[in-house]
Amino acid sequence: MNAAGQVFASIAALIHVYIFVLESVLFPRPSARKNFGVSEAELPAVRPWAFNQGFYNLFLAIIAAVGLILLHASSEPAGRALVAAACGSMLAAALVLLATNRRMLRAAAVQGLAPLVALVLLVVA
Repeated sequence: MNAAGQVFASIAALIHVYIFVLESVLFPRPSARKNFGVSEAELPAVRPWAFNQGFYNLFLAIIAAVGLILLHASSEPAGRALVAAACGSMLAAALVLLATNRRMLRAAAVQGLAPLVALVLLVVA
């Protein structure tokens, strides 16, 4: 995997760590809930789901990071496989978000663009 692909995979991982923080740590705050269109009244019902979803995003970021470490440390094939799996899952989640709510185009683009570029560069290089 070339350097540019690794940079985009790193950016994708960092974005997903940020999403984890929004969903699992900051979600009760009005400024964080606003990103998801969740009102104060909806918070008790939605909070457990957001908390759980945040950890999914964190785990994807960790998988991408471990893959990037393996690319340099010990096993390039294993590293490429982990980066591809993490970025593919990130991209798929972004597409599901867009398919279920067209108003979430911006969020889907933020979530999916970096992993898409990383995947393209993984295949090309």
